[in-house]
Amino acid sequence: MGRLKKLKKIRIHREGTHILWGSFLLLLLINAALYWGIECKLPFYLIALTSIIVYGLMVNFFRCPKRLFGDETEKIVVAPADGRIVVIEEVDEHEYFHDRRIMVSIFMSVLNVHANWYPVDGTVKKVSHHNGKFMKAWLPKASTENERSTVVIETPEGVEIMARQIAGAMARRIVTYAEVGEECYIDEHMGFIKFGSRVDVYLPLGTEICVTMGQLTTGNQTVIAKLK
Repeated sequence: MGRLKKLKKIRIHREGTHILWGSFLLLLLINAALYWGIECKLPFYLIALTSIIVYGLMVNFFRCPKRLFGDETEKIVVAPADGRIVVIEEVDEHEYFHDRRIMVSIFMSVLNVHANWYPVDGTVKKVSHHNGKFMKAWLPKASTENERSTVVIETPEGVEIMARQIAGAMARRIVTYAEVGEECYIDEHMGFIKFGSRVDVYLPLGTEICVTMGQLTTGNQTVIAKLK
């Protein structure tokens, strides 16, 4: 099977379609009621301006850019999300590997694209979801105590890496598209997290890290590591 290129055909992510339509109709009804229901138009203008700003932020949140990595993907690990690098450190991973790993964490603010991409080409070995807390996503304990979904991928070279989607203080829903046994590719969406959150990537010791603390990342574009 050749390299799969599942590009999105829309500019708004499907996870936001119903929310955006529902919000549009609700705001339209509120503004129409104010316009036709009161003589003084000042409250209408204030609410209308607020509605436009709020709806614009919602559209920005659910935007879905079309992206292709464009280069060779062998042994390459790309950023699974837009955001900022907040952690690069060796940690003990107890859920799947039960050994030391290099963890690279990307924090997404509410202004970032919240679609998540697969960080490597390979085969999905494990998918799991864990209920948990909703602490601020940049806190160290968020990786193991917050609501989260875990995806383990084995690359064509036999290297296993793990990507963990983590809910934040505002995020209340994690969507994961990965299914055990399916092939996955850079350029495909792994999932979506609604509102501020983060994604952790666990890599083998000895992996060459290509990003630095505080660096901004672009999902499916920024190379965060090279596997040995």
